[in-house]
Amino acid sequence: MTKQIAILGSTGSIGRNALRVIDSLGPQYEVAALSAHSSVELLAEQARRYRPEFVAITNPDYAERLHELIGDLDIEILAGPDGLIKIAELPHVDIVLTAVVGAAGLHAVLAAAKKGKRLAIANKEPLVIAGELLRKTTEDSGSVILPVDSEHSAVFQAMQSGGREQVNKIILTASGGPFRQADPEDLRNVTLEQALAHPVWDMGPKITIDSATMMNKAFEIIEARWLFDIPVEKIEVLIHPESIIHSIVEFVDGSMIAQLGEPDMCLPIQYALTYPERVAGIAKALRLEDIGTLTFEKSNLQTFRALSLGYEVAQTGGTAPVVFNAANETAVEEFLAGRIKFVNIVEIIENCLNRHNVKPAVCLEDVLEADAWARREVTELAYSV
Repeated sequence: MTKQIAILGSTGSIGRNALRVIDSLGPQYEVAALSAHSSVELLAEQARRYRPEFVAITNPDYAERLHELIGDLDIEILAGPDGLIKIAELPHVDIVLTAVVGAAGLHAVLAAAKKGKRLAIANKEPLVIAGELLRKTTEDSGSVILPVDSEHSAVFQAMQSGGREQVNKIILTASGGPFRQADPEDLRNVTLEQALAHPVWDMGPKITIDSATMMNKAFEIIEARWLFDIPVEKIEVLIHPESIIHSIVEFVDGSMIAQLGEPDMCLPIQYALTYPERVAGIAKALRLEDIGTLTFEKSNLQTFRALSLGYEVAQTGGTAPVVFNAANETAVEEFLAGRIKFVNIVEIIENCLNRHNVKPAVCLEDVLEADAWARREVTELAYSV
């Protein structure tokens, strides 16, 4: 039976790779809908190639241009953020793959979950800022979450070897980013060019900066807590520069099950689309003899304060993760714009968390209120640096 797939964020690296994977899987996987925020030219190219029923451009300023480019096609064009929700709720869509950077796609993710869709989640934000709410929604509707980010896909695959109650710990691996061997003082003069020079992964600027601060691992701690219903104290971060082992699950009998693969997002994307089946794909096969040595280091919590904050926020829960994420998004924007230094990113986030009065996050309104507060707070803090 043909699977209909909607890709939210089709012009980013995850979205483009997802389309490559779909090409390789054959006619039983079809593109039903695509979306982008402002990359209108590429979105139009994708629409002409895949002929989805719906295309959404979330920045309405580009809607007219999109009509000029593909108005001759039998495709319904949606403009504005609500277009993502309409796509997520399409009755005939089986899988919603979300790769929208930041919190922008949260409404659509929750809408798809309420409709019982399979959710292939590539961005961390839905589970970071609304993990409790999203988990409850999926339990009520029967929706299934398949992680697409390499670390949580690895954990998900390893978890097939035993039940949740048999897990002793989850070990999330991290490349360490460009400043793996730095000390806190070294980070004071980091340039934008240095922060964007990731040694392993080719990613967008925001995610690359998150890797440089190791904020991405802090988010993954929170994400793993909700995705796998595992206590925070059972989640560890291990530096693994080669990025070959994507994560490890240690079971109570002492067995450690790891998932290995080349640093290639096509494999976790494909597994999320084909699960529970495995099929031949386009991901490059791993050759251990070519790798030679795999190395591991303890994570440096002094250099990477973001990791410590991640554990604290995961333990606190409520609106703390919402503020954590929104503060980071805003602080990274300030750094990319050259208004603050690299070290100021985490300093501002911690200051913002200290100012926040944590509340329960039991509904979307609670999440959005805390999100807006944090963004205002960080903008104010950035001007005082």
